[in-house]
Amino acid sequence: MQIDSPGEYAQSLLNRLGPADPMAVMAESPAAVRAMFNGMIDDAIRKPEKPGKWSMIDVAHHLADAELVMGFRIRMALAHDQPPITAYDQDLWAEKLRYREARIDDVLQQFDTLRDATLRIARTLDTAQLARYGVHEERGGESVGYMLRLLAGHDLVHRDQLARVAKAVSA
Repeated sequence: MQIDSPGEYAQSLLNRLGPADPMAVMAESPAAVRAMFNGMIDDAIRKPEKPGKWSMIDVAHHLADAELVMGFRIRMALAHDQPPITAYDQDLWAEKLRYREARIDDVLQQFDTLRDATLRIARTLDTAQLARYGVHEERGGESVGYMLRLLAGHDLVHRDQLARVAKAVSA
């Protein structure tokens, strides 16, 4: 599927989530991601699916950094009135932060820890807090509840990607 705009990207995440409970998806994702690395050799997790594409460790590191970013955005929206939400270039982060050089155990631990912190906050939110929002520089207003749904859909998209890359590099 060709995604041409930030709004289409967000909608694709929501479509992937469908009727699933975002909190349940978010709670199960760290273990599901970790399980995809079981039995994989180090060379395989660093091999991209195709030239110019991400490797398994790139995807895992992206999930950890996306958790950092979304956790910050959620906290800003909860603590400030309509804060700006800055976009970031995920491919630039992967390159400049040298995702492929990381130790997988460190990356998975980072994802586990950050996700636990996000869930700890998310599980306490009431309706008014879920409605608080920040203003994304590309997509406009996004509520905390919406951000949590995006995050869960993002998990599923990248869990699918991990499975696809694992199959490609194991063949």
